[in-house]
Amino acid sequence: MTKVLVLDDEANLRKVLAAMLRREGYDVTVAENGEQGLAEFHKNGADIVVTDLVMPKVGGMEVLRSVNAANPDVPVIIITAHGTVDSAVEAIKAGAFDYITKPFEQSELSAVIAKASKAHESARRSVRPDIKARTAIIGESPLIQDVYKIIDKVADTPSTVLITGESGTGKELIATALHGASSRRDKPFIKINCAAIPHNLIESELFGYERGAFTGAVTSKPGRFELADGGSLFLDEIGEIPVEMQVKLLRALQEGEFERVGGIKTTRVDVRLIAATNQDLQAEIEGGRFRKDLYYRLAVVPIVLPALRERRSDIPMLVRYFVDKYNRRLNKRIEGITDDALALLQAYAWPGNIRELENLIERVLLFADGPLITVKDLPEPIRQGDTSPALSPAGPPAVEAHTGETGLKDIIRMKAAELEKDLITKALEETGGNVTRAAKLLQISRKSLQTKMKEFGLRDSAPEGKDEGASKDEGPDE
Repeated sequence: MTKVLVLDDEANLRKVLAAMLRREGYDVTVAENGEQGLAEFHKNGADIVVTDLVMPKVGGMEVLRSVNAANPDVPVIIITAHGTVDSAVEAIKAGAFDYITKPFEQSELSAVIAKASKAHESARRSVRPDIKARTAIIGESPLIQDVYKIIDKVADTPSTVLITGESGTGKELIATALHGASSRRDKPFIKINCAAIPHNLIESELFGYERGAFTGAVTSKPGRFELADGGSLFLDEIGEIPVEMQVKLLRALQEGEFERVGGIKTTRVDVRLIAATNQDLQAEIEGGRFRKDLYYRLAVVPIVLPALRERRSDIPMLVRYFVDKYNRRLNKRIEGITDDALALLQAYAWPGNIRELENLIERVLLFADGPLITVKDLPEPIRQGDTSPALSPAGPPAVEAHTGETGLKDIIRMKAAELEKDLITKALEETGGNVTRAAKLLQISRKSLQTKMKEFGLRDSAPEGKDEGASKDEGPDE
């Protein structure tokens, strides 16, 4: 059950808010001032904080700063009187999730709370970005080094960036690095998950609305573009924006201007847009679900994040990082991992990518007796050598157990290489030797596939006359 902490010095408002939220299934705790509320938060925590902006002793801004410092994944919603809307906007720029103005409809607060709950759940499952720009990105493999080079070249430019990659590869981390390495780093960095916003509310979320624009719009409210003015706007899950909204987004990007919902005044902003998706936008374009002109406007600088199985050499470094992180968080003293256990982690396919690895390390540390993580501490699928992503629902057979003089680590590496070669050969056969299509089937980049083909001596075995580059009707590489 989602836990909501409500801070307000008006007793009647606390009572009404608590009753409303409990009816909707939330676990509600109330506090009559900021000091009491922060004591409750630091003692028992909360998933969402709703706080009045103006309170005696400790105000809403101090509550926001304290909550963000303790746990930046907890959304903070500001309640403010009409006369302090400017202060509420500043709170948004300082990291507040959203704000509502008194008087407000209960349905308005309910919608904001529901949105915050989705955002908190998404943040809880994801890899938390660090505001130390690209120094927070873990890895030294060639593929991640290529990403570093792009960040260094384009971070301090106004060009739009489209980050693509499988779920769990760290797209929000890259967006944070781009903002943190730019001259906009001291300006707002506004993030919005397009998948968490109902389609009929996307326009008002992005561009704001005027009072009376629709039922429940009891006051005017700026959108995310206005809040990000001078800074960066990160649109995660950009593929979820409905087609009818895409033309308005395109205009805002091209012209740097827009109108609020229900308004006639044109607003101009200076915003650097960063977008991300785990969808195949080329397929969405072909299906009529995404505008081609918007795609090309977004993909001025494309960044393709490799799956974790494409950068296995980074796994030891990631494991060390997550062991250190969860030793501190869980008050554990695990010193590291045995070679055999690490070899199993490197052989595993990681369909959930870095997010799956982080969650696994947290779970292992909870139950490990230490001082080292061993094979017996790992989940059954990893211990059994489930090493490859499936080409079909059934997937490839698991690696059989071996015994003998050869070490477990060497056996796992050999079996992983054999399976990789077998999967690549089958994919090339299935696609008639077309490297681009085979790469898509294997869910790796064409560059990675070409490297693997060279490693396994498969270049010469590809059918003659098949161009390894993308054909004219296939679109750009992923």
